[in-house]
Amino acid sequence: MPVPPTPHLRVDPVRLRRNVRRVADRAAAAGVLLRPHAKTHKCLEVARLQLAGGAAGLTVATVGEAEVLVRAGVRDLFLAYPVWVDDDRADRLRALAEHARVAIGVDSVMGAANSGRRLGGSGVEVLVEIDSGHHRTGVAPADAGEVAAAAARAGLPVRGAFTFPGHSYSPDAPGAAAVAEREALLAARLSMEAAGVPVHVLSGGSTPSLAASLDAALGGSLAGSSGGSLGAPPGASGPGDAGADDPGLARVQWEQRPGVYVFNDAQQWELGTCEPGDVALTARATVVSHASGRLVLDSGSKVLGADRAPWATGWGRLLERPDARIVQLSEHHAVVEMEGVLPRIGTQVDVVPNHVCNAVNLADALWADEHGGLHRWPVAARGLNG
Repeated sequence: MPVPPTPHLRVDPVRLRRNVRRVADRAAAAGVLLRPHAKTHKCLEVARLQLAGGAAGLTVATVGEAEVLVRAGVRDLFLAYPVWVDDDRADRLRALAEHARVAIGVDSVMGAANSGRRLGGSGVEVLVEIDSGHHRTGVAPADAGEVAAAAARAGLPVRGAFTFPGHSYSPDAPGAAAVAEREALLAARLSMEAAGVPVHVLSGGSTPSLAASLDAALGGSLAGSSGGSLGAPPGASGPGDAGADDPGLARVQWEQRPGVYVFNDAQQWELGTCEPGDVALTARATVVSHASGRLVLDSGSKVLGADRAPWATGWGRLLERPDARIVQLSEHHAVVEMEGVLPRIGTQVDVVPNHVCNAVNLADALWADEHGGLHRWPVAARGLNG
C-alpha cells in the first residue's frame, strides 16, 4: 500500500501486542476482570487483540461506539456513562441487546427510573456510577443504594457499581487514586446491599492507577485502604473477592477498565506510567521549517489534539528525543524546542501526542507498521459521539 503523506498516525504492532498481553496477564494473575475502554482506539483490529488476549468484554463511551463493535461481533459491552435514555437511544440499546450483553451507567434516581421505563424487559443491565474523587459524574458512595434500588424497582437488572478515578492523572496521584477507588467501591457495595440490591461487579480503572490497583490485588491489600483484600477464588481470601474479610457479604468480582495502556502517550510518559519503549502510537510528521532556530513540524492540533494538562511540559514529545518538547501548537504547526542539532528540513520524526484518545478520534485510519510495510486500520468508530 502506498505510504500515506504526513502527518498520519502510525502504530507499532509489536509494542501494541506487548502492552495488551502485559496488562491481560497481570489482570488474570490478580483475578481481576479486564474490560478495556475502546474509546482510546475505536479500531476493530485493536479490539480483537484485546478480546483474544482474554478481556471479558469492552467498555465504550457512546451508543454509536457500541453499535460499531456489535456489528463486528463483540458480544459483551458496558457503556460507562450516565446515559440519558431518550427515544432514539432506547431503540438503539434495545436493538443492541438482541445481539450482545449490554450494560449502561446510571448516577441518579431520575436517570434510573427513566432508563427503566424505556429499557425494562430488554435485558439491558445497569451499574451505578459513584464518585471516587474525580468529581465529574457519579453519586456519593453512600447514596449508591438509593440509585440501585430505583433501578431495580424500574425493572432493570443491577450488575454493580463503577467509578472512574480520573484524579489519577496528576504526578504522584495514581497510588492514592487507586486507594480512593477501592474504598469508594466498597462503600458503594455496602450501601447497595443494605438497600437489598445484590452486587455482582465492582468496576474501576484508569491507566495511571491500573498498576497500583493490580499490584494491590496480587498482594492482597492497598496501603491506607479498608475493607479487606482484593479478591480470590471462591472460599478464599485473595484476587476477585471483595468481601474476603467479611463472609456475611456476597462475593463480588473486581473489574478494571483502562484504555490508554494499549498505545500510551506523552501524559503516561510524564506520569511515569510507561517508558518510551511502551509507546505504540505516534504521529509521523515532517520537518517543514527551522524558523527562529526551532523545529517546526506539520503535525498540528488537528492531528495531535490540543490537550495539555497543567503539569505537562509541552503539547507533545518526540519519541527518539526525550529532551524535545512541543512548546507551541496551532492547527497545522507544532513548534519544538530541543537541544543539539535540529533534524534537517524534509526529514520525518515521530511525535508522541499528549492524549492519544483525542489524536485517534481526529484520524480516519491508523497505519500499522509491520512486515516491511504499512497496513491501514480504519478508525471504525471515529466521531460517533452519540
